[in-house]
Amino acid sequence: MENNKRPETMERITTKALADAFIEDQIAKVRAQVGDKKVLLALSGGVDSSVVAALLIKAIGKQLISVHVNHGLMRKDESENVIKVFKEGLNANLIYVDATDRFLNLLAGVSDPETKRKIIGAEFINVFADEARALEGVSFLAQGTIYPDIIESFKQAEGKKAVKSHHNVGGLPEDLQFELVEPIKLLYKDEVRVVGEALGLPHGMVYRQPFPGPGLGVRCLGAITKDRLHALREADAILREEFDKNGLAEKVWQYFIAVPDIKSVGVKNESRYEGWPAIIRAVNTTDAMSATIEEIPYALLHHITHRITHEVEGINRVLLDLTPKPIGTIEWE
Repeated sequence: MENNKRPETMERITTKALADAFIEDQIAKVRAQVGDKKVLLALSGGVDSSVVAALLIKAIGKQLISVHVNHGLMRKDESENVIKVFKEGLNANLIYVDATDRFLNLLAGVSDPETKRKIIGAEFINVFADEARALEGVSFLAQGTIYPDIIESFKQAEGKKAVKSHHNVGGLPEDLQFELVEPIKLLYKDEVRVVGEALGLPHGMVYRQPFPGPGLGVRCLGAITKDRLHALREADAILREEFDKNGLAEKVWQYFIAVPDIKSVGVKNESRYEGWPAIIRAVNTTDAMSATIEEIPYALLHHITHRITHEVEGINRVLLDLTPKPIGTIEWE
C-alpha cells in the first residue's frame, strides 16, 4: 500500500494556485505513464470521475475513451444527463453501455453488502474488458479513486477490519488486464472540487451530489428487487427535487434515500397497506472521514413525507437517520 499512502508533507489543496500546480504535475505523470496508448475511463458522471475526465482530456486528448456504464443502479435520469453533459457539452469520446440486466441478474438474491459491492466492482471490470476487446491499443484503465476510498478499504492499524470495500480499490480482480491510472487517488473530496474548478468544469458539476460507485445498489438495502429499486429511485428523485427547490442542494454535502428490505403495516384507501420505509440521510463533511447531521426544517420534512408516501408506490413510511460518522458510515452499506 506504500504507493497509495499520502505523504505527510503533502500540502492540502485549498487554492487555485495549488490546484494548478497539482494539475501540471499529474499531466506530466500521466503522459509519462501512458505514452501513446489509449485509456478507458469509468465515467459515472460523478465529481471524481468528471475531474479525472477533464484532467485526462487535458493530458492526452483523444487517447481517452470515456465509458459510461448504466448498471441499472443509477438515479432517475442519471445516464441521460451524463450523455448530455459529456458528449454534447464536453465533446468527450464517450461510449454508452446499458448493462442493466447483466448487473441485476448477478445481484439477484444477494443481500450481503460486501458481496454486493464486490460483484458490482468485478462486473464493472468485466464490462470494460468487453469494451476494450472492440478497441485497439487500450492498455490502461482510469478511475476516480480518492484517498478516503483507500483508507476505508484497507486495514489502518493492526487488528482493525476494513470499514468497507470500494469497487475501485479492494474489489478489483487479481487478473486485471489493465494498468491503472488514478491521478486523484491521494486527494480528499474537498480537494477534488478545488481541482475541478481549476480545470474549468462547471460549478454545478464540481459540486454535484456525491454518488457511490455501486450506485443505488448500496441504498436498496439487502437483496435488490426491481420493484423496491424503482421505489427507491422515485423517492430519491423527490428528495433531491425538494432540497433543490428549498435551497439545501449546495448547503448539504450528501443527501439520499435508503430503502431496506422490510415492510410495515399501513393504511391506504381505508385498507391494510404493507410497504417499505424510505430513510432520509443528510450529512455534511469536508473530507468524508467524519460527518455531521444536517438539520432539515420540520415543515419541509412533512412535505417530503407526504409526497413520497402519496406518489411512490410501495413506500408507506418515511424515517430520518440522525446518526453522525462515526459511529455510522455515510452510506448504509
